[in-house]
Amino acid sequence: MKTSLFNLLVALLCLSPVLHAQQRLKIATVSMERLFNDYYQTGKVQREINIERARIQRDNNERLAKIREIDTQLQQIREELKKEDIGEKEKSDFFKESNDMAQDGKSKERERKEFLNRRNRALSDKMRKQMRGILVKIQRAVSERAKEGNYDFIFDVSANSNQGIPFVLHARETTDLTTSLLAEINEGSEEE
Repeated sequence: MKTSLFNLLVALLCLSPVLHAQQRLKIATVSMERLFNDYYQTGKVQREINIERARIQRDNNERLAKIREIDTQLQQIREELKKEDIGEKEKSDFFKESNDMAQDGKSKERERKEFLNRRNRALSDKMRKQMRGILVKIQRAVSERAKEGNYDFIFDVSANSNQGIPFVLHARETTDLTTSLLAEINEGSEEE
């Protein structure tokens, strides 16, 4: 995708003198990063995600507390087993109880890890879908503005190549649509 954009830019630069002689290209820029970060829906989704993360952490902490409680009980049993005045019957009972508790602790730890993985994976999927939806809305707004303004090209000034080099190194006499698009997509945000 980025390579094809680079090839498009190279072709554009090569054809630029020819096209310039026929007609002037109408080019604009936009910062997709700023549109995404400053879009009110992004903040709303971030808050929902943070609430869900906190809920997952709270549930995980409750599970950890139960596991730690088992560990504490196992430590108490170990201490009882160290006593010299303990009978064989009591020792046998303590060993059985500690084995049962250890198995219960291992089971609870496995369940906790599976729970955490499952919930975090579900949250990541949800976040990815919601963020993708936001990007689609923003891209749609940019496309509509391109059609309305009869722009030939709109470049994302926040985009970088694989090497981290900005795609747009210089843009002379272009219109930056970021602020006006941001106002447009955030219109009505006070109502929500």
